[in-house]
Amino acid sequence: MNYNNIKQEAFEANMKIPQNHLALYTWGNVSVFDKQNCVFAIKPSGVPYDELTVDSMVIVDIDGNKIDGKLNPSSDTPTHAVLYKEFAIHQNAEIGGIIHTHSTYAVSWAQSVKSVPLFGTTHADHIQKNIPCTPYLSKEAVESDYEKETGLSIVNLFKEQNLNPSEINMVLCGGHGPFAWGKNGEKAVYNGTVLEEICKMALNTLLINPEATTLPEYIINKHYYRKHGANAYYGQK
Repeated sequence: MNYNNIKQEAFEANMKIPQNHLALYTWGNVSVFDKQNCVFAIKPSGVPYDELTVDSMVIVDIDGNKIDGKLNPSSDTPTHAVLYKEFAIHQNAEIGGIIHTHSTYAVSWAQSVKSVPLFGTTHADHIQKNIPCTPYLSKEAVESDYEKETGLSIVNLFKEQNLNPSEINMVLCGGHGPFAWGKNGEKAVYNGTVLEEICKMALNTLLINPEATTLPEYIINKHYYRKHGANAYYGQK
């Protein structure tokens, strides 16, 4: 089977991590999912971005097993696999790419184990709710299968809070960092970049006004639906 298309897309998406200032060194990865064949391409573990090539992308199956490539896949591969399996396959969400980084502001919120309040229209343009944050993983979860349990913690949070992954396309993992997804690798990186900026804006909002309140619902809805849904009018047709 030829995996060149998803390898190329994964390579280009991973190269945008340093371009968008989302990670230092090797602190981030993007995967690209081929739903028809239930495989995804992902960055190899521990390889600096300036050493990446299309051929260095690793192909794994939906359970995270390597099926093509010379290098070891990202250590976060089991997390990506859980999210694709649950969200893209079981829930049929349009998810073709996932990004995980250790971007500064998103990690700061994750380390505080706090969801990011919806303070303004930039946030509302993208999602209608606070950016959710999972609790810390239990000692048992960390010691059993850490990366898989990270994915399961995201899935469980979405079930508990009745969140739709097609609408809420970003999340923080308590004490760890952000994950975001989209219809392809490029959109996943876009959402990961948006997440970082929203986290930065929210922190600055609280520094300026610790008593800041969330945006009124009628403004949230106006900004969200002018970009999303049947009557959206933002941008060019």
